[in-house]
Amino acid sequence: MRIGFVGVGRIGASHAKVVRDHPSVTDVVLADVDADRAAQVAAELGVRAVTTPEDAYVDVDAIVIAAATSAHADLIIAAARAGLPVFCEKPVAPDIAGTVQVRDEVERAGIPNQIGFMRRFDAGYTAAREALRSGKLGELRRVHMVTADAEPPPAGYVPHSGGIFRDCHVHDFDILRWVTERDVVEVYATGANRGAAYFGEAGDVDQSAALLTLDDGTLATVQGSRYNGGGYDVRMEVAGTEATYAVGLDDHTALVSAEPDIAFPGGTPYREFWSRFLPAYEAEINAFIEVADGALPSPCTVADALEGFYVAEAATRSRLEHRPVRIEEVRTA
Repeated sequence: MRIGFVGVGRIGASHAKVVRDHPSVTDVVLADVDADRAAQVAAELGVRAVTTPEDAYVDVDAIVIAAATSAHADLIIAAARAGLPVFCEKPVAPDIAGTVQVRDEVERAGIPNQIGFMRRFDAGYTAAREALRSGKLGELRRVHMVTADAEPPPAGYVPHSGGIFRDCHVHDFDILRWVTERDVVEVYATGANRGAAYFGEAGDVDQSAALLTLDDGTLATVQGSRYNGGGYDVRMEVAGTEATYAVGLDDHTALVSAEPDIAFPGGTPYREFWSRFLPAYEAEINAFIEVADGALPSPCTVADALEGFYVAEAATRSRLEHRPVRIEEVRTA
């Protein structure tokens, strides 16, 4: 297989290295809006670089998109119209209308498509999902999720991020649906600003919380922070009538036990997402090679990503309007 890449920053370059080493891949072609960067990464990996993003679509069998967020929708649509299987990092588009348009384009074209929600490939989330499906957890009763950054993003990022629920917690909303195999029907969300002024100036918050009701009546909670002094903290508790599974509870968890004589967790907390989720990033891009080859159904389609985005949109509206918002309100808006 011949794989074209558009965008070779940290994630794109990492994906390209994994794809280069895949036994089914014979050629890797890199492109970036910064042609010099594409040439440099290509030289480091021993693969080809081309001059423009459009050139990456020529004489390849599939496309991987890790470009700037604002370019995702157009690049996915270009792949669909070229009949090329496509992988793209989230988000599909900055809004619901754009995401719906992309979904319709890829479905009309009938191309394999995968969106990069890497938590679906994390060992802990996978184990929790299987425990729930197999009955080890019993009947689902509650879910709690945390996503907290050790340091905030730069000021210039925030006004264009879409806000904490669309940018950050969309990962929680996606993995909640995937682990539980249930849909969210209602969201009540809130937030606060306890850090730098640029969050509030952009209409965003740096502390977040939401209560979600699933379609079987199960309650799920999510909390987040852009200022988690203890480290990068991403966890999920899935509680059933027989057991509770905790994802992300290991020696690197950004917690300190307040109980006497308890040393767990004893390792160094993660400081950022990359070191926490690198194995999942590698697994998802290897899976895409199988998806593009027709050997595996997509583990996360554009349509799947849209469902998580609906929840993020409802949470954003709920925070702004100080009321519960049903998913159907944003789905039909």
